[in-house]
Amino acid sequence: MENSLSFWAFSNTIVIPRLLEGMAITLKLTLISGTIGFSIGMIIALMRISTIKILNWIALFYITLFRGTPLLLQILFIYFAIPTLIDINLDSFPAGILALSLNCAAYLAEIFRAGILSIPTGQTEAAKALGLSRHQTMFKIIIPQTYRRIIPPVVNEFSALTKETSLVSVISLGELLYVTQRIGAKYLRPWEVYFWAGLGYLIIVLILSYIASRLERSLLLKGGV
Repeated sequence: MENSLSFWAFSNTIVIPRLLEGMAITLKLTLISGTIGFSIGMIIALMRISTIKILNWIALFYITLFRGTPLLLQILFIYFAIPTLIDINLDSFPAGILALSLNCAAYLAEIFRAGILSIPTGQTEAAKALGLSRHQTMFKIIIPQTYRRIIPPVVNEFSALTKETSLVSVISLGELLYVTQRIGAKYLRPWEVYFWAGLGYLIIVLILSYIASRLERSLLLKGGV
């Protein structure tokens, strides 16, 4: 019956309502993983530039591990291996969040590190002359300026994260691609389904880009530029 429906009828009655549910999960994965990854990434970046060698080595190992291995492998390892190793129950959603967050943090850490190092050293020297500690200099002078510089690459990473959420379909998490594959296989009308799925990913990326542009403009205005 469904196979005889026109493109718009099939899309409106079957495809779009179900894809919206998958799109909501994709958006949750992106926002939650991005937020957690942002926080972890900043910590790893500060460890990476730390003068304490052990912290520097730990950060370098973390970044090398998660940037040097496939995200798909990380998702499968976290979902299947961690519950066995530490004897816990780990559902697909928290497993997906954990894998995406840890992977995203490794890339964001390098973005943050590059942003911090791009601030002229003269500002650090001026802060020392004013009697500010290294901690005060970093969090009151360096990092606020870093945020303005890293917005474009961070948005690019979040856009990539949106598309990488499709990989969690391998652990049967019902995000956008997983729902798309199920509908396409059930009704044997894949091109309509994948058309709307592609549009869904595009909409999420455009929303993130719009928010980032507004945030960047706000920070520039606050910075007096």
